[in-house]
Amino acid sequence: MTDDLPIKPVFDLGRTLPHLPPKKQEELSRALGIIFEEFEDARALASSEQKRMGRILHIILFGSFTGDTWVEDAKSGYMSDFDLLIVVNNATVTDYSTYWYKAEERLLRHPAIQREVNFIVHDYAEVTAKLGEAQYFFSDIVREGISLYELTTTKSLTSPATLDEAEAKTQAREYFEQFFPKISSALSGTQHFIDEGETNDAAFMLHQAVERAYNCLLLTHTLYSPPSHNIKFLRSLAEDLDETLIGAWPRATKTDRAAFATLKRAYIDARYSPKYEITKEQLNWLLDRVTLLEDLVKKSCEAKLAR
Repeated sequence: MTDDLPIKPVFDLGRTLPHLPPKKQEELSRALGIIFEEFEDARALASSEQKRMGRILHIILFGSFTGDTWVEDAKSGYMSDFDLLIVVNNATVTDYSTYWYKAEERLLRHPAIQREVNFIVHDYAEVTAKLGEAQYFFSDIVREGISLYELTTTKSLTSPATLDEAEAKTQAREYFEQFFPKISSALSGTQHFIDEGETNDAAFMLHQAVERAYNCLLLTHTLYSPPSHNIKFLRSLAEDLDETLIGAWPRATKTDRAAFATLKRAYIDARYSPKYEITKEQLNWLLDRVTLLEDLVKKSCEAKLAR
């Protein structure tokens, strides 16, 4: 599909995103540069010709920064993230552990990037198929997102097909009925481990409750949830769909933000790191927040299904 020369794109975000302040444009441009640098390094070290021929075909910005709904609230601590869809030319280069983890780590650590940069990676064939099915999530990105990069030698993404509303509503209800009860079961497991004094196991189960809550909401609203265990990313996507969910997580104080960050790390560290620590007090505070989140997700999904 493409030649084997390194790609060194130049991003003119002043032209592409004139509604954003220059500092935001610069921040996003720096993030895009890191994504391409790390992808090119991983591609150059790939073990097969097919993997070395991997290419980024499209990058599309979606979410609040496509318009004027992005937020930076110093009082509450709420800050909008950058959300990106990356489309590649074959499924082999969607592998996170080979091509994308270094970019994510650099983005988290870079002092000039003040917010999280969330990205999902899918291959062209899959995205085209989803658009052909009129899948909400990808269709909305193509309709409402802003293209930041398109490889000149590739095809544009096709226009979304027309959605069968009745079929979509049936599928959304099936997702809700399947996934919503799983939140409660994870919360029950959390309480059991708290009572037993197994704080790390409690943290892991509470992480699962949050992940399930956001997956339930995303599937019910859009029929899609990304293959990610990053609850901050899932939170960002969910809150873009329904801002009432913002109320589940106070962010005004360092203590509030630290508790969520500790929970975010639980998926890996609570199981495998001897240095992971979380207190019973933190767990009880987090459990209250996730119980509220469960209620907010229920109301949001029921309202969506009632339309």
